[in-house]
Amino acid sequence: VKFAGGEEEEADLLVGSDGIWSAVRAQMYGEEVKKSTPNKMMKQGCTYSGYTVFAGETTLSTEDYYETGYKVYIGPQRYFVTSDVGNGRVQWYAFFALPPGSKKAPSGWGGSTRDEQKDPEENLVEYIKSLHEGWSDEVHYVLDNTPKESVEQRDLYDRSPELLRSWADGNVVLTGDAVHPMMPNLGQGGCQAIEDAYVLTEMLANCKSTGNIEATLQEFYRKRIVRVSIVQFLSRLASDLIINAFDTPWSPHDDKGRSWKSYLTFLWKPVLQYLIFPGQFAYLYSYHPTGSMGKLPARLEEEWKGRHREQAEKAFEEVDRKGQQTGGGPSFFAKVAEVGEEMGVGAAAAS
Repeated sequence: VKFAGGEEEEADLLVGSDGIWSAVRAQMYGEEVKKSTPNKMMKQGCTYSGYTVFAGETTLSTEDYYETGYKVYIGPQRYFVTSDVGNGRVQWYAFFALPPGSKKAPSGWGGSTRDEQKDPEENLVEYIKSLHEGWSDEVHYVLDNTPKESVEQRDLYDRSPELLRSWADGNVVLTGDAVHPMMPNLGQGGCQAIEDAYVLTEMLANCKSTGNIEATLQEFYRKRIVRVSIVQFLSRLASDLIINAFDTPWSPHDDKGRSWKSYLTFLWKPVLQYLIFPGQFAYLYSYHPTGSMGKLPARLEEEWKGRHREQAEKAFEEVDRKGQQTGGGPSFFAKVAEVGEEMGVGAAAAS
């Protein structure tokens, strides 16, 4: 294995878990890292999803902070998501159906070097608010309490399931976003990478000879490809439905939803709530590799709820005293990237 710094190492096995712009995958599949078409609709074998996403983070006490961990607000050609990420923090995402390269905000995601804002004078929070004019006050409350320096952006790319190509070649194997990136709507990118790691570890633990590693990696691919492909499909379907099929739902209380999509969205609501969503999440959470855990999940839930409330209240008190902290600390995404760099993620390339 050759590393970016020039170092070389030898090992019995290389696991390429270096993200959607994987250097390991580029060598395995004959790609060029981050190479895109002139119109940016394709990039290293990945297809532009149709939308870009802005994200930010704030420490904020809302009326239902402890009851609701995840919210989605849907409108025409865009939607807004808030998520409780602990310690009183609310992380939000704003998805817009814009062409690739509609760049405004900095980006430091995925281990990449954080770039600069296109217009340093532009208040990106105000820009995003302008795109949600007439939306719920809850959306504007979150944005109003977001430090503008925390806003980042990236275009979202997707990849079709590798049904005809193995994830493994010799003693090299791909996992996670390196081979099956997920659209973010179902929150399954990290989940499926964890499942990969569990299954791969379990299979390698039963591999008693280095001579059997190659066959074990091919078996790992066969064992994971069906479930991962289904989850990829569900994630992409959710994205396409939100962007292309939904509109402001019809309501007898206003005149905002009057298109045919508005009536369709209104009719879809009970179907989604009582049929599609329960079936979808039943499949996502049906994976129990270790069997029943008995009362452990309930005990952990109770323990974490107490810890979560205690940590959040301390954070809220800190904001009350000092206000939102805007002073130059790394964002949530930059922190993730820093951890990845410390672990060497993204630095390796198959020799």
